[in-house]
Amino acid sequence: MSLQAKLDAFKADFEAGKPPYNVPRSVIETMHRATAELIESAAAQRAKKAGDVAPSFSLKDPEGNIISSADLLKSGPLVLSFYRGVWCPYCNMELQALEAAKPEFDRYGASLVAISPQTAPNSRKSVRQNKLSFPILSDVKGKVGEAFGLRFNLPDYLVELYKQLKNDLPTFNDDPSWTLPMPARYVIGQDGVVLYSEVNPDYTRRPEPEDMIPVLQRAAALKV
Repeated sequence: MSLQAKLDAFKADFEAGKPPYNVPRSVIETMHRATAELIESAAAQRAKKAGDVAPSFSLKDPEGNIISSADLLKSGPLVLSFYRGVWCPYCNMELQALEAAKPEFDRYGASLVAISPQTAPNSRKSVRQNKLSFPILSDVKGKVGEAFGLRFNLPDYLVELYKQLKNDLPTFNDDPSWTLPMPARYVIGQDGVVLYSEVNPDYTRRPEPEDMIPVLQRAAALKV
């Protein structure tokens, strides 16, 4: 089953209020409203895209080790995933799909890294819960997400809903601002230029990991 098929199946059960979710319809409607408004804002169109120079970064993994994009790009292209946090089931399913695809990325000499604004303990939970073998990095205060054009402010009505749902982003992220990155996937070439970009303001939609293989194949051919 494809990643998107899994996401669609989860979404159908969640929005139908099937156990164990039992989510009121008003909650679903509020989430739909926020997604529609983010799409309408055209925020995704302002994010970094193929052909742009990718912002460089140096971020800490859950153990406090600094991992830099410059070091990663020395050995090959970089597959980069921005996700919202361990509290997001859609993000967890995406991380699991990326883990399953990692051997294929390895074939083309590509590094795989995921970035979220969450704190180190929550990143450790991401690694543990999803059985990940690739680095999860903490984007403190969302600065790297901002540089990629992905960071956005949650509308007040969505903040109130998140509070009701005990989804306390300031605690998860150690950041008083109620902000998140739009989910995004990038392939960055060794010259720092974005070779592939998929940014979606609808957090329930994610590209397939296999979509990046042709890009990695071309990058590997150029390296030779």
